[in-house]
Amino acid sequence: MNALTAGSAAFLARYEGLRARLPGPAALREDGAALLRERGLPGRRVEEWRYTDLGALAQIGFTEALTEAVEHPALPPMRAAHRAVFVDGRFCAHLSALPAWAASLPSALDAAAPLLRGAEGQPLAALNALLWEDGLFLDLTAGTEGGTLELLSLAAHAARPIAFHPRHVLRLAAGASLTLLETSLGPAGATYLHNPVFDVTVAEGAALTHVRVQREGRGAFHLATVRADVAAGGTYDSFTLNAGARLARGEMHVALNGPRAAAHLNGAQLAADGQHADITTFLDHAAPDCPSRQTVKTVLAGRARGVFQGKILVRQAAQRTDGYQMNQALLLSEEAEINAKPQLEIYADDVKCSHGATVGALDPDQLFYLRARGVPEREARALLVQAFLTEAVEGVTDPAARAALDEAVAGWWEREAA
Repeated sequence: MNALTAGSAAFLARYEGLRARLPGPAALREDGAALLRERGLPGRRVEEWRYTDLGALAQIGFTEALTEAVEHPALPPMRAAHRAVFVDGRFCAHLSALPAWAASLPSALDAAAPLLRGAEGQPLAALNALLWEDGLFLDLTAGTEGGTLELLSLAAHAARPIAFHPRHVLRLAAGASLTLLETSLGPAGATYLHNPVFDVTVAEGAALTHVRVQREGRGAFHLATVRADVAAGGTYDSFTLNAGARLARGEMHVALNGPRAAAHLNGAQLAADGQHADITTFLDHAAPDCPSRQTVKTVLAGRARGVFQGKILVRQAAQRTDGYQMNQALLLSEEAEINAKPQLEIYADDVKCSHGATVGALDPDQLFYLRARGVPEREARALLVQAFLTEAVEGVTDPAARAALDEAVAGWWEREAA
């Protein structure tokens, strides 16, 4: 039995021990269990996982997250009027400040159950379907202006390897709007798995801005999946920052199902020695007149590894699609490595689609220019890295979200690339 098979067996055994107390539709959990029994955790022979190896994850004996939440964990200051706090994957009502349209998922299952999705062939979503115990349900009625809500996930226990698999469900009715600022934090020395799944429904004319700031501890595994359905005239606008964890992978599966639906899947990855960062996207253009934009920037130091996989599917009905995809990598070390796989699959004949990828190092002439004007080398390198990231982050206009991104980038540089 190899490590991946053994890892799958361990998660399945944990499911069998917990299944009697797990909330939600049992059929969806069985769907996830069936997929894991059949395929196990994905290995590098699976094309979508060719560049990201889960072997180290499978070798760790993760246990259930502790049921007794930390009463008073150290929390960062609130960045918005509303906040949902999860500690070790469990919702903490006494630390949260929720609006009327938000609730913990188990407390709102009657309304949320129809929106829960099964594994859909995705191994990490299958693992989440198997073991989720808690999560957040956001249900915005037509025309609601939700402002900004902060979703804070904190890993607090470091004594033993734990795993938590929150399921978050978002529904924006026609014309509703929301900015969701999602931040994931954890202690530097802890080994844990954070495997969240987001099921997102954006109705006609609604707009969701989803900013994800991943700053897990350096011993963590962060494996996140976002699945969004966007109706006519709706917008899903996301930005993902990978700046922490030993191994991080963010998957986004977005379907543009109605005319003039739009998606922006931008992101940045900052990884230093020993880190592996992966952004994988799948954009399904299923309706006509839909634009999509993807710009992903990756900065790698030491022996870091980065991955970008982005696929745009244009179905036959999706005439007049306008799809753009660009990923660029900046290597700060000769030992850093980036793997990029942009893809276009087009079945319509009236489209405008393009993709590109570039890899390079800091420009020595620009560095010399700054040094010659009295800028110390470390500050000069930081300025050039910041300039490289500008195109990816400039679309984040919410003040709280932008402040969180700027703080994360500055903190990464201070810790890892000094």
